[in-house]
Amino acid sequence: MDTPDHILIVDDDAEIRSLLRQYLQKNGLRVTAVPDGRAMWQALEAGRIDLIVLDLMLPGDDGLTLCRDLRAKSSDIPVIMLTARGEETDRIVGLEMGADDYLAKPFSARELLARIKVVLRRARSLPQNLQPDNARHIRFGDWVLDTVHRQLVSAAGVVTPLSGAEYRLLRIFLSHPNRVLNRDQLVDLTQGKEADPLDRSIDVQVSRLRYRLGDDPREPHLIKTVRGEGYVLAVAVSAAP
Repeated sequence: MDTPDHILIVDDDAEIRSLLRQYLQKNGLRVTAVPDGRAMWQALEAGRIDLIVLDLMLPGDDGLTLCRDLRAKSSDIPVIMLTARGEETDRIVGLEMGADDYLAKPFSARELLARIKVVLRRARSLPQNLQPDNARHIRFGDWVLDTVHRQLVSAAGVVTPLSGAEYRLLRIFLSHPNRVLNRDQLVDLTQGKEADPLDRSIDVQVSRLRYRLGDDPREPHLIKTVRGEGYVLAVAVSAAP
């Protein structure tokens, strides 16, 4: 019998914790619900967690700080950020801190369940030849990506850390080298939802990733813009020793 996925809810609203716990458990998930970051770390130490539903506004460390610290520990646990804020800037910041998806309050428990399923499916769908266990280092152009520490290493040995959003976006490009990916595809692959025509977060993330790679946005050599179509990683990709 398959073990149910274990979801950790971090929200200081006791009513929300109770409602989400009941609904998700009724739908076959195992749920632990805690009120703050301190309890979150305790739950993570206590056993396997498959996904974290993390509120942005929390007592003590807020959700952005907790997500950033989680990614700094090289944790790949998917995170869905909950917040009362719906502005594009907040969505971008959440994604840059390493959140996998972003759900603004108020929301329905049914929508959250759907997001959880999509994010878990996406987190487990990386091509097998690019899984960290099989390829700790991935070479492309003059760079090597360390998939364990989530950092870039230049030909000169200079190490550049990546945010969660930058790392996930780069992994998508590395999984599809020399293939044009449009904005809708990139949003779906990185965030697990349909693209909002007004949401430019993918363009911002591509710009930031180019900056990390030293790729001139006016004449990029690694991540090229294909006018009217999308972006393409225009280099060969291989496993590195």
